[in-house]
Amino acid sequence: MYPPELVKPMEQELTNHGIQAVKDPNEVEAILSEPGTALVVVNSVCGCAAANARPAVILSMESEVKPDKAITVFAGVDREATAKARELMLPFPPSSPSIALFKDGQLAFMLERHHIEGASAQHIAEHLTKAYKELAEL
Repeated sequence: MYPPELVKPMEQELTNHGIQAVKDPNEVEAILSEPGTALVVVNSVCGCAAANARPAVILSMESEVKPDKAITVFAGVDREATAKARELMLPFPPSSPSIALFKDGQLAFMLERHHIEGASAQHIAEHLTKAYKELAEL
């Protein structure tokens, strides 16, 4: 478990932009099973990847088309909520950070750490924005 003072600014980077921090696994399951689209960000202290993932998510949410809901769980902090989110992301293995998009309760798009690591925030945001638009057309 990471100290709260370490992770709070990383969590707030997302929550300050309207992404809901979810700590309860039942709430994760309820949100991700609802009709519509939902973005889930598995946040991380990893500087090499998460440092671009968080700004990418924020940039992507400025898109004309965006998910109906957006939540975040913090790996190494929100253990049970993160475990539930990862369970719903199967068959993808656990990855921190990672970004998933659900449509009508089904996993529809996934960016794993290896997709995020080394990519710019703008590049990641472009992938997310494209996924939002594609799901909106379904």
